[in-house]
Amino acid sequence: MNRKIHRKKADPADRIYYFLVAFLSAAAFLIVAYPLYFIIIASFSDSTLVNQGQVLFLPKGISFYGYQQIFENEQIWNGYKNTILYTAAGTALNLAVTLPAAYVLSRKQFRLRKPVMFLFVFTMYFSGGMIPTYMLVKDLHLLDTPWILILMGAVNVYNLIITRTFFENSIPDELYEAACLDGCSHFRYFRSIVIPLSKAVIAVITLYYLVGHWNDFFNPLLYINTDSYQPLQIILRNILLSNQAMAGVTGGGASGYAQQYADQIKFGVIIVSTLPVLCIYPFIQKYFEKGVMIGAVKG
Repeated sequence: MNRKIHRKKADPADRIYYFLVAFLSAAAFLIVAYPLYFIIIASFSDSTLVNQGQVLFLPKGISFYGYQQIFENEQIWNGYKNTILYTAAGTALNLAVTLPAAYVLSRKQFRLRKPVMFLFVFTMYFSGGMIPTYMLVKDLHLLDTPWILILMGAVNVYNLIITRTFFENSIPDELYEAACLDGCSHFRYFRSIVIPLSKAVIAVITLYYLVGHWNDFFNPLLYINTDSYQPLQIILRNILLSNQAMAGVTGGGASGYAQQYADQIKFGVIIVSTLPVLCIYPFIQKYFEKGVMIGAVKG
């Protein structure tokens, strides 16, 4: 006997709901994406036309002088090298400290987990301040060394809470009991079972730490004086300030000419500093979405 399966027609209210969701999602995407698109086309467009509002959707007066000035500067490549080193080493240290700490604090057998967690959370709201921190860094002989940008902030409490919550809510206790019956230690259980099952939250905190190190601006500005140790953000800032200063002191028609290319360099600097992170994000997006949702179910 053949049975015909009739697809249920959506109610008018459901259609209106889906339409509104699609419309709001598209509007939100345009609101977020257009500024980035505008910066891209403005970075190689005539700055005079940009300032006059004539560059909206397509570039005009195309010129790559700004990018040429940026990449001809040898300090840019040194800054890229330093930033990649600080980001890779710092993120690896963050994961090496955050994941074991979150696992220990997620175990109910650890009797001191609440007092220890309170000490971590306390630091989110109260700290010694900039001057005592600077004095501590100086006394530890980390001032003006690359190590300060790697060791500073080895644990982010917010990321620690996310990871601990993930371990508590997503890793069943029965797994540990079964592993114990087979003679598995905490170290073996953490390495062989917990880590493989936690790819989502690991991707989330990796992205958080990676972006934090990549965009770190204040710490190198405060603790690093040697030019060869400067990360990309500080070097791009110096290039931007030097070009703006040059545009400001140049007189006559040359001032407008210099300001035009100073604006191009300004937009180019934004693209150069954000492009690597934008290229990495799509590859871990699926883990990022899953990890955020699972790690934020309960506090």
